[in-house]
Amino acid sequence: MEKVINCFKKRPEAAARLICFPWAGGGSIHYARWGQSISSSVEVFAVRLPGRESRAKEPFFQNMQQIVDETLGSLLPLLEEKPFALFGHSFGAFTSFAVAADLKKLHNIEPVHIFLSGASAPYSETRIKAPKRSELSDTDFLQWLSSIGGTPPELLANPEVLKLFLPALKADLHVVENYRYNKPDSPFLSCPVTCFDGKDDIPHDLQAWKDITSGDFTVRLLDGSHFYLKDCGNEKIILDYVTKHLEASEMDYL
Repeated sequence: MEKVINCFKKRPEAAARLICFPWAGGGSIHYARWGQSISSSVEVFAVRLPGRESRAKEPFFQNMQQIVDETLGSLLPLLEEKPFALFGHSFGAFTSFAVAADLKKLHNIEPVHIFLSGASAPYSETRIKAPKRSELSDTDFLQWLSSIGGTPPELLANPEVLKLFLPALKADLHVVENYRYNKPDSPFLSCPVTCFDGKDDIPHDLQAWKDITSGDFTVRLLDGSHFYLKDCGNEKIILDYVTKHLEASEMDYL
Protein backbone atom coordinates (compact mmCIF):
# COMPACT_ATOMS: atom_id res chain seq x y z
CA MET A 1 0.00 0.00 0.00
CA GLU A 2 2.89 2.37 0.77
CA LYS A 3 3.77 2.55 -2.94
CA VAL A 4 0.33 3.85 -3.86
CA ILE A 5 -0.62 5.76 -0.70
CA ASN A 6 1.26 8.56 1.04
CA CYS A 7 0.23 9.07 4.67
CA PHE A 8 2.30 11.64 6.58
CA LYS A 9 0.36 11.20 9.83
CA LYS A 10 -0.83 7.68 10.60
CA ARG A 11 -3.87 7.72 12.86
CA PRO A 12 -5.10 4.15 13.37
CA GLU A 13 -7.60 5.38 15.96
CA ALA A 14 -9.12 7.98 13.61
CA ALA A 15 -12.86 7.60 13.15
CA ALA A 16 -12.73 8.28 9.38
CA ARG A 17 -10.33 8.46 6.44
CA LEU A 18 -10.04 11.08 3.71
CA ILE A 19 -8.70 9.69 0.42
CA CYS A 20 -7.24 12.46 -1.78
CA PHE A 21 -6.52 12.30 -5.51
CA PRO A 22 -3.97 14.60 -7.21
CA TRP A 23 -4.58 17.14 -9.96
CA ALA A 24 -3.04 16.49 -13.39
CA GLY A 25 0.73 16.18 -13.13
CA GLY A 26 0.51 16.44 -9.35
CA GLY A 27 2.01 14.31 -6.64
CA SER A 28 0.81 13.22 -3.22
CA ILE A 29 2.70 15.60 -0.95
CA HIS A 30 0.25 18.54 -0.99
CA TYR A 31 -2.58 16.37 0.32
CA ALA A 32 -0.43 14.19 2.57
CA ARG A 33 0.51 17.39 4.38
CA TRP A 34 -3.18 17.90 5.18
CA GLY A 35 -2.87 14.94 7.53
CA GLN A 36 -0.68 17.04 9.83
CA SER A 37 -3.15 19.89 10.19
CA ILE A 38 -6.60 18.27 9.97
CA SER A 39 -8.51 17.08 13.03
CA SER A 40 -7.14 14.01 14.82
CA SER A 41 -10.46 12.29 14.05
CA VAL A 42 -9.45 12.07 10.36
CA GLU A 43 -6.60 10.11 8.76
CA VAL A 44 -5.51 11.43 5.34
CA PHE A 45 -4.40 9.09 2.54
CA ALA A 46 -2.94 10.80 -0.54
CA VAL A 47 -2.90 8.72 -3.72
CA ARG A 48 0.50 8.58 -5.48
CA LEU A 49 0.32 7.79 -9.19
CA PRO A 50 3.12 6.20 -11.27
CA GLY A 51 5.60 8.43 -13.07
CA ARG A 52 6.25 10.81 -10.15
CA GLU A 53 7.85 11.03 -6.69
CA SER A 54 9.06 7.61 -5.49
CA ARG A 55 7.37 6.04 -8.55
CA ALA A 56 9.20 8.24 -11.06
CA LYS A 57 10.62 5.29 -13.02
CA GLU A 58 7.24 3.60 -13.51
CA PRO A 59 5.33 4.18 -16.78
CA PHE A 60 2.33 6.51 -16.67
CA PHE A 61 -1.14 5.00 -16.70
CA GLN A 62 -2.87 5.17 -20.08
CA ASN A 63 -6.51 5.14 -18.96
CA MET A 64 -8.76 5.80 -16.00
CA GLN A 65 -9.51 2.13 -15.32
CA GLN A 66 -5.85 1.48 -14.50
CA ILE A 67 -5.98 4.20 -11.83
CA VAL A 68 -9.23 2.84 -10.40
CA ASP A 69 -8.02 -0.77 -10.34
CA GLU A 70 -4.75 0.08 -8.60
CA THR A 71 -6.41 2.36 -6.05
CA LEU A 72 -9.07 -0.20 -5.14
CA GLY A 73 -6.52 -3.02 -5.14
CA SER A 74 -4.54 -1.14 -2.49
CA LEU A 75 -7.37 0.37 -0.46
CA LEU A 76 -10.41 -1.91 -0.60
CA PRO A 77 -9.80 -3.76 2.70
CA LEU A 78 -9.31 -0.42 4.47
CA LEU A 79 -12.42 1.11 2.91
CA GLU A 80 -14.49 -1.73 4.32
CA GLU A 81 -13.40 -1.21 7.92
CA LYS A 82 -14.40 2.40 8.71
CA PRO A 83 -16.09 5.47 7.15
CA PHE A 84 -14.18 7.25 4.40
CA ALA A 85 -14.58 10.25 2.11
CA LEU A 86 -13.03 11.12 -1.26
CA PHE A 87 -11.48 14.45 -2.26
CA GLY A 88 -10.17 15.34 -5.72
CA HIS A 89 -9.27 18.54 -7.54
CA SER A 90 -9.56 18.90 -11.33
CA PHE A 91 -8.18 15.61 -12.76
CA GLY A 92 -8.51 14.31 -9.19
CA ALA A 93 -12.24 15.03 -9.22
CA PHE A 94 -12.62 12.65 -12.16
CA THR A 95 -10.53 9.93 -10.50
CA SER A 96 -12.50 10.35 -7.26
CA PHE A 97 -15.72 9.91 -9.19
CA ALA A 98 -14.45 6.92 -11.17
CA VAL A 99 -13.31 5.20 -7.96
CA ALA A 100 -16.67 5.90 -6.28
CA ALA A 101 -18.56 4.53 -9.30
CA ASP A 102 -16.62 1.25 -9.32
CA LEU A 103 -16.83 0.91 -5.54
CA LYS A 104 -20.61 1.13 -5.72
CA LYS A 105 -21.01 -1.03 -8.82
CA LEU A 106 -18.61 -3.83 -7.89
CA HIS A 107 -18.61 -3.82 -4.08
CA ASN A 108 -21.76 -1.90 -3.05
CA ILE A 109 -19.63 0.41 -0.91
CA GLU A 110 -20.15 4.19 -0.70
CA PRO A 111 -18.09 6.98 0.81
CA VAL A 112 -19.79 9.02 3.51
CA HIS A 113 -19.05 12.17 1.48
CA ILE A 114 -17.46 13.11 -1.86
CA PHE A 115 -15.67 16.45 -2.22
CA LEU A 116 -15.12 17.43 -5.87
CA SER A 117 -13.14 20.49 -6.88
CA GLY A 118 -12.43 22.50 -10.01
CA ALA A 119 -14.09 20.26 -12.60
CA SER A 120 -17.26 19.79 -14.61
CA ALA A 121 -19.06 16.46 -14.38
CA PRO A 122 -17.62 14.01 -16.96
CA TYR A 123 -20.88 13.75 -18.91
CA SER A 124 -21.66 17.49 -19.00
CA GLU A 125 -21.66 19.40 -22.29
CA THR A 126 -19.15 21.87 -20.84
CA ARG A 127 -16.66 19.08 -20.28
CA ILE A 128 -17.35 17.18 -23.52
CA LYS A 129 -16.79 20.31 -25.62
CA ALA A 130 -13.61 21.38 -23.78
CA PRO A 131 -10.46 21.52 -25.96
CA LYS A 132 -7.94 18.69 -25.61
CA ARG A 133 -4.94 20.37 -23.98
CA SER A 134 -2.76 17.24 -24.06
CA GLU A 135 -2.55 17.54 -27.85
CA LEU A 136 -1.10 21.08 -27.80
CA SER A 137 2.49 21.77 -28.77
CA ASP A 138 4.81 22.36 -25.80
CA THR A 139 4.85 26.10 -26.53
CA ASP A 140 1.05 26.43 -26.61
CA PHE A 141 0.73 24.05 -23.68
CA LEU A 142 3.02 26.18 -21.51
CA GLN A 143 1.11 29.30 -22.51
CA TRP A 144 -2.13 27.68 -21.39
CA LEU A 145 -0.51 26.43 -18.18
CA SER A 146 0.70 29.92 -17.37
CA SER A 147 -2.78 31.35 -18.01
CA ILE A 148 -4.56 29.16 -15.43
CA GLY A 149 -2.11 30.07 -12.65
CA GLY A 150 -0.91 27.92 -9.79
CA THR A 151 2.42 26.93 -11.40
CA PRO A 152 5.40 29.01 -10.20
CA PRO A 153 6.82 31.11 -13.10
CA GLU A 154 10.35 30.01 -12.21
CA LEU A 155 9.29 26.39 -12.81
CA LEU A 156 7.83 27.24 -16.22
CA ALA A 157 11.08 29.00 -17.13
CA ASN A 158 13.33 26.08 -16.13
CA PRO A 159 13.86 23.63 -19.04
CA GLU A 160 15.27 20.89 -16.80
CA VAL A 161 12.32 21.00 -14.42
CA LEU A 162 9.86 21.14 -17.30
CA LYS A 163 11.44 18.02 -18.79
CA LEU A 164 10.40 16.18 -15.61
CA PHE A 165 7.06 17.92 -15.03
CA LEU A 166 5.42 18.11 -18.47
CA PRO A 167 5.27 14.38 -19.27
CA ALA A 168 3.27 13.63 -16.09
CA LEU A 169 0.92 16.52 -16.69
CA LYS A 170 0.26 15.60 -20.32
CA ALA A 171 -0.15 11.91 -19.43
CA ASP A 172 -2.81 12.72 -16.83
CA LEU A 173 -4.61 15.08 -19.20
CA HIS A 174 -4.59 12.37 -21.86
CA VAL A 175 -6.29 10.01 -19.39
CA VAL A 176 -9.00 12.45 -18.35
CA GLU A 177 -9.63 13.78 -21.86
CA ASN A 178 -10.31 10.26 -23.07
CA TYR A 179 -12.43 9.25 -20.07
CA ARG A 180 -16.09 8.72 -20.89
CA TYR A 181 -19.02 8.26 -18.55
CA ASN A 182 -22.66 8.50 -19.57
CA LYS A 183 -25.04 10.67 -17.61
CA PRO A 184 -26.70 8.45 -14.96
CA ASP A 185 -30.37 7.64 -15.59
CA SER A 186 -30.83 7.93 -11.84
CA PRO A 187 -28.53 8.69 -8.90
CA PHE A 188 -26.36 5.69 -7.99
CA LEU A 189 -25.03 7.18 -4.75
CA SER A 190 -26.86 8.39 -1.65
CA CYS A 191 -23.99 10.19 0.11
CA PRO A 192 -23.62 14.00 0.21
CA VAL A 193 -21.59 15.60 -2.58
CA THR A 194 -19.86 18.96 -2.20
CA CYS A 195 -18.34 20.84 -5.14
CA PHE A 196 -15.66 23.48 -4.58
CA ASP A 197 -14.38 25.89 -7.21
CA GLY A 198 -12.41 29.10 -7.60
CA LYS A 199 -14.56 32.14 -8.38
CA ASP A 200 -12.10 33.28 -11.06
CA ASP A 201 -11.55 29.90 -12.72
CA ILE A 202 -13.06 29.11 -16.12
CA PRO A 203 -16.75 28.16 -15.70
CA HIS A 204 -17.36 24.55 -14.72
CA ASP A 205 -20.69 22.73 -14.83
CA LEU A 206 -20.80 21.93 -11.14
CA GLN A 207 -24.57 21.47 -11.03
CA ALA A 208 -24.27 18.43 -13.32
CA TRP A 209 -22.59 16.54 -10.47
CA LYS A 210 -25.95 16.55 -8.69
CA ASP A 211 -27.05 13.71 -10.99
CA ILE A 212 -24.80 11.18 -9.23
CA THR A 213 -26.44 11.31 -5.79
CA SER A 214 -29.81 11.33 -4.09
CA GLY A 215 -28.12 12.86 -1.04
CA ASP A 216 -27.39 16.48 -0.18
CA PHE A 217 -25.62 18.52 -2.85
CA THR A 218 -23.68 21.71 -2.09
CA VAL A 219 -21.57 24.15 -4.10
CA ARG A 220 -18.91 26.31 -2.40
CA LEU A 221 -17.11 29.02 -4.41
CA LEU A 222 -13.88 30.41 -2.95
CA ASP A 223 -11.69 33.35 -3.98
CA GLY A 224 -9.07 32.56 -6.60
CA SER A 225 -8.58 30.85 -9.95
CA HIS A 226 -7.95 27.20 -10.82
CA PHE A 227 -5.50 26.51 -8.00
CA TYR A 228 -7.46 28.46 -5.40
CA LEU A 229 -6.99 25.55 -2.94
CA LYS A 230 -3.24 26.29 -2.67
CA ASP A 231 -4.07 29.53 -0.86
CA CYS A 232 -3.58 29.10 2.90
CA GLY A 233 -6.87 30.81 3.76
CA ASN A 234 -8.84 28.69 1.30
CA GLU A 235 -7.09 25.54 2.49
CA LYS A 236 -8.22 26.25 6.05
CA ILE A 237 -11.80 26.80 4.86
CA ILE A 238 -11.72 23.50 2.97
CA LEU A 239 -10.20 21.48 5.83
CA ASP A 240 -12.60 22.97 8.40
CA TYR A 241 -15.53 22.16 6.10
CA VAL A 242 -14.32 18.62 5.44
CA THR A 243 -13.70 18.00 9.15
CA LYS A 244 -17.13 19.28 10.17
CA HIS A 245 -18.92 17.11 7.62
CA LEU A 246 -16.83 14.01 8.29
CA GLU A 247 -17.38 14.26 12.03
CA ALA A 248 -21.13 14.62 11.41
CA SER A 249 -21.00 11.62 9.06
CA GLU A 250 -19.18 9.58 11.69
CA MET A 251 -22.07 10.10 14.12
CA ASP A 252 -24.58 9.01 11.47
CA TYR A 253 -22.40 5.99 10.57
CA LEU A 254 -22.22 4.85 14.18
